[in-house]
Amino acid sequence: MSTRNDKGDGKYNVVVIGAGTAGLVTAAGTAGLGGRVALVEAHKMGGDCLNFGCVPSKGLIASAKLIQHIRHGETLGLRKMEPEFEFQEVFASMRERRAIIEPNDSAERFEGLGVDVFLGRARFVTPHEVEVNGTRLHARNFVIATGTKAAVPDIPGLSGISYHTNETIFDELPAAPASLLVVGGGPIGCELGQVMNRLGVEVTLVQHSSRLLPRDDADAAEIIQRRLHEEGVRILTGSRVIKLEKKGGQTAATIESPRGVETILVEAVLLAAGRTPNTEGLNLEAAGVKHGKKGVDVDASLTTSQPHIFACGDIAGPHRFTHTADYQARIVVRNILLPWFKAKADYTWVPWVTYTDPELAHAGLSAEQARKRGIPHDVHRFEWSDNDRAVTDGDTTGFIKVVAADGKDRILGATVVGSQAGNVLHELLIAGKYGIGLAQLSSTIHAYPTLSQGVQRVGDLYQKKRLTPTVAKIFRWLYRTRRR
Repeated sequence: MSTRNDKGDGKYNVVVIGAGTAGLVTAAGTAGLGGRVALVEAHKMGGDCLNFGCVPSKGLIASAKLIQHIRHGETLGLRKMEPEFEFQEVFASMRERRAIIEPNDSAERFEGLGVDVFLGRARFVTPHEVEVNGTRLHARNFVIATGTKAAVPDIPGLSGISYHTNETIFDELPAAPASLLVVGGGPIGCELGQVMNRLGVEVTLVQHSSRLLPRDDADAAEIIQRRLHEEGVRILTGSRVIKLEKKGGQTAATIESPRGVETILVEAVLLAAGRTPNTEGLNLEAAGVKHGKKGVDVDASLTTSQPHIFACGDIAGPHRFTHTADYQARIVVRNILLPWFKAKADYTWVPWVTYTDPELAHAGLSAEQARKRGIPHDVHRFEWSDNDRAVTDGDTTGFIKVVAADGKDRILGATVVGSQAGNVLHELLIAGKYGIGLAQLSSTIHAYPTLSQGVQRVGDLYQKKRLTPTVAKIFRWLYRTRRR
C-alpha cells in the first residue's frame, strides 16, 4: 500500500465525515496531535451551527432585542418611540456578522492546519473505506459527524406549499412576510417566533404539547410563554396543524386546538418540529454501523457497533447542542489516540439555554425530575425582582431556582430564567459538578451590583433555612447572655 502523503493517497489515521462543530473539532484536534486526517463535507463548512443555527439566530435575536428595547425605552426614561428599521437590512446585518466568524470554519483554514479537506458526499464502501467524488479514502479510524436536519412533519398538503426550516429562513426569505405560522414550540420555534414578531410579522405558534418548551422547568417555561403572548405572538398549545393548502399567494392552515377547528391564512410557514439524523447516502450498512431513527448508535465512549468507527455531535445524541458536539469530539480524539483507556461521556451537567428574551437556562436535575426519580430534595428560589442590578436595568422578570439534596447544600440542578440567564447559569453548573455547596456560594464575595449576585442570594436562602426554631432559640440565648 502506498504511504505517500499526496491528498487522498495512502492511509489516513482518521477520516472525519461532516464539517460541523463535532467534525471540525475532531479534525483539528487529531491533526494538532500529529495525525493524518481527511475531512469530508457534503454541504457547507461549519455545518448547522454556523450557517443555519446558533450563529445566524443569535445575530437576529440581538437585533430584535435592540428593536424591542427602543420600543419600550420609556422604562429607562427615554421618550416612547417606534424604532425605524428595514427587515432585509436586519437580515443583511446578521449575515455580515456571520461572515466574520465564517473563516474560522473554512476549508482554507483547515487545509492550513494540515487537514485534507474533501468537498463532496462520503459513502462507505467497506468498513475501512469511504468514497468521495470517485476517490476512495482508506483509514484506520472513521468519525461520523453528519449532524441532523429539520424534521418534516406528516401534515396533509405540506408538499404542495412553500415552507421554511432553519436551513432556509436565514438566507432565502425574500421579504418580510405579513404573517408567519410556526409549527413547533421548542427552542427554535420560540426563538424565531419572538424574533419575527419583534420584526413586525404577525406570528401564530402551534405547539402539540400542553405548553411551550416542555423539556424545561414548567415555571420558567410559563414566563417565556407569557412574554411571547404579551408581545403579540398568538400561541396555540395542545394543538396541531391538520391541513395546509395553497390559496393564491398565501397558505391556508387548518388547526385543531382545544377551542375547536379553525383555518387561518398566512404568508409564510416555518417548520420547527424537531430534528432528524443525516444518515441518508452514507451506506452505513456497508460499514456495519448500527443506526436508527434517532441517529447512529454509540456507547458511552462514542464508539459505534464497529470498534474503529466513532460518531459524535447531533448524529450521536443524546443532546443536540454545539457545546455537547465539541465535548464529544474531544472524547473521540482521545479515544482514537489512546484506545486502551477509553474516556466516557458524562451528561450529568449539560447546560441548556434557550435564547428567547428573557433567556431560559438549566443544568442538572429539575424539581420535576427529582420528584419522578424519588430523590428527596429542597428547592431554593430567588426572584430576579430582588436583584438590584436587574432593578437598575429595568429588567426584573425571572428567577433562579436551585434543586438541592434534602436538608443539604449539595446542588442537584439549577434553572435560571431572566436577563443573561445563560451566563449566570454557569456558576451554578460548576458548583454542582464539582461539589461546591450553597453555603460556600453564600460566603463567596460577589461584585455588587451584578446579576451573578443572585447566585449568592440563593446560597443565603439555604443558610436561612438552616436557622431552625431550635437554632434560633440558642442564638437568642447567646445574645441575651452577652447583654448582661
